Amino acid sequence: MKVAATGLLLVMAAIFVVARAFEPGHPWLSYVKSFAEAAMVGGLADWFAVTALFRHPLGLPIPHTAIIPRNKDRIGDALANFLQSNFLIASVVARRMRHIDIATAAGRFLQAPAGEATRIRQGASRMIADLFESLDDERLGGMVKTAVATRIRAVEIAPVLGHALASAINEDRHVPMLETAIRWSARVLDHNEPMIREMVKKRANWVVKLAGLDEKMADAIIDGLRKLTLEMATDPTHPVRAKIEQALADLANDLQTKPETRARVEQMKNDLLDNPSVAQWIDSLWQKGRAALVKAARNPDAVLAGRLGEVLKSMGQTLERDPRLRIVINRFARRAVAGMAASYGGSIVRLVSDTIRVWDARTVTARLESAVGRDLQYIRINGTLVGGSVGLVLHLLDTL
Repeated sequence: MKVAATGLLLVMAAIFVVARAFEPGHPWLSYVKSFAEAAMVGGLADWFAVTALFRHPLGLPIPHTAIIPRNKDRIGDALANFLQSNFLIASVVARRMRHIDIATAAGRFLQAPAGEATRIRQGASRMIADLFESLDDERLGGMVKTAVATRIRAVEIAPVLGHALASAINEDRHVPMLETAIRWSARVLDHNEPMIREMVKKRANWVVKLAGLDEKMADAIIDGLRKLTLEMATDPTHPVRAKIEQALADLANDLQTKPETRARVEQMKNDLLDNPSVAQWIDSLWQKGRAALVKAARNPDAVLAGRLGEVLKSMGQTLERDPRLRIVINRFARRAVAGMAASYGGSIVRLVSDTIRVWDARTVTARLESAVGRDLQYIRINGTLVGGSVGLVLHLLDTL
């Protein structure tokens, strides 16, 4: 377009020279000469105007030229103020956000098959994986362990355990555990029979040993315990079993109501958390969870194709079908974005003005000139044609 505009100016100059040379023999060429002469003036004037915006014409320091390079800082400040006044005000952002249905868009995205929106998912997954791998594992792991331990310490666990035990007893969910404990007691008795016999022999006096009654006492004790465990396992109404269930019920009540029991449980909980082995266990949980998260993030399609994918798909369907949930999410998003605009709008516009401020004049000139583009050269072309037309009209009026 620069070549076209400059070429048109040169064409007008050539027409002017030819018309002026042949005008004495052809009077009508005076109209052509007047058009070409005025067109040159218009073209040169608009060339000067366009050039003066961005640089000094012909490199001459003419006053009030190179306007944009000289005022780039003021232009940056004005642009930043324009952005803040028209786009980054909380009320403006909230008003524009009313017409954006983020919840529905999120629901459709969550329901999209694994092949769709792959670039977004892969990019987000890579970012998450890189983020977790780049963080200081020792510091982050310490933060996680501290947060978990602090959260557990803040929760009074005794009432929770009491309520859970009471619910299990009321729904007979404790019965399988009790029967397992009885069977375990029977196996312990069988495995430790020699030790029981040895204990009876050591505690028996010499008279019993002399009469050979120690073996009979050991047999009686072992047979009695074995019979007790067998009866408890086969008879749900056995008195000992009933006493155990009553003890469990009393424990559930004490955990919820007795201050001394709750205090003992809290002390046991704190002692357990202070144990280095528990800290190592929590750290191992964090390491496994972190490794699983990084692995899942590295292969998002595989994760989305499994149970997690079904959960996300169900969440997406809920977002699309539940209007109340959509209203809540959209309201939250609107308030969050408006709050960000109110809190960080000034920082954003300062970023714009500071960025333009550090650009050199040549960079600002090149970017603005390329942004306006071809229209600058159309100004020159229009100036050439309009100037020629005005010159032709003036010559016609002068002739008349």
